[in-house]
Amino acid sequence: MRHDDDDFSARRARPRRRSGLLRFINGILTLIVVVLLIGVGGVLYGANQFYATDMVKQDVNFAVEKGDSAMAVARRLADKGLISNSWVFWAGTRALKKEGEIKAGVFALRAPFSMADVLTEITEGKPLDFFVNVIPGETSFAVAEKLNAMTTDLAGDPVPPPAEGTLLAIRYDFFPGDARASVLERMEAEMQAKLAEIWASRDPSIDDVIHSPADLVTLASIVEKETGLASERPEVAAVFLNRLRKGMRLQTDPTVIYGVTQGRAVLSRGPTSAELKAETPYNTYQIDGLPPGPIANPGEEALWAVAKPAKTKDLYFVAKSADPADGHAFAASYAQHRKNVKAYRKAVDDAEAAREALEAEAAKAAGEGSE
Repeated sequence: MRHDDDDFSARRARPRRRSGLLRFINGILTLIVVVLLIGVGGVLYGANQFYATDMVKQDVNFAVEKGDSAMAVARRLADKGLISNSWVFWAGTRALKKEGEIKAGVFALRAPFSMADVLTEITEGKPLDFFVNVIPGETSFAVAEKLNAMTTDLAGDPVPPPAEGTLLAIRYDFFPGDARASVLERMEAEMQAKLAEIWASRDPSIDDVIHSPADLVTLASIVEKETGLASERPEVAAVFLNRLRKGMRLQTDPTVIYGVTQGRAVLSRGPTSAELKAETPYNTYQIDGLPPGPIANPGEEALWAVAKPAKTKDLYFVAKSADPADGHAFAASYAQHRKNVKAYRKAVDDAEAAREALEAEAAKAAGEGSE
């Protein structure tokens, strides 16, 4: 009789164990569903925030610093009130696999914009340009003034003018907040690197009168100031080199002007008679050979012109007309040079006569009589 009772109890215990297991499985499944629903809801909520465009009502500029991570960008955006949630921006960046495509620079964000729009701009857009140009023929004093005047884009103490001719005349991009001194150091480093390259590739025929890279820069600065036409710079350089070989003075007006201004001003005129006679270290009408240093910062083309000059015997050149775009007439003899000078003066006189004729015609049309 006891044996039957034991069997009955065992049979009653099995359904209870199965019922408990089902309840446990149901609980786990319910928990999974709840987690999935929360996850889906979170994704939908995050996606809604990521693509929402009602956060900012006006255009703004945003800077991505060099080396910024996606989270660093997200936090700065949130700190500036440009996005609502840094974690959503970070998650969106990771989900779209854009972390490695973030660019440094300042970006223009056009309102209204979403987090997705911001991400597209800083990974695919073009940063705003921040740069300074060293113009070929510009003096170091003028470049230093330019850097010091950039009070909103560059930082640090004002920089003094560096040595003349130590800056390569090209464009220099920078990041807002960079120090003036660091930009200037780049300018000097670019010149040193370019000059080393050009000096190593120079025509050995110039070595009889150009004894160092410093000499090359000095003559290149004169060539730069004498002509703005790239095509004739090697010819201008050849004239000066030929004159040096013959012991002739360079007799170039830009050096006289530099002796007057020391590169601190721009004179929109030629030298006066008194200035031509003044004994300054830079007056090549009065001194032999090269002046003591450059008179400006030359560009690469002028440097190459001296390093690889034209193969000519010319000793003189004069402008063809009052228009610099017309270039110069070159001559190997003084007699031919005098003819070229005469032609230049006639061209200038003809241009002046034509200008006066136009003025007279305009005055007549306006009903004004001649005095």
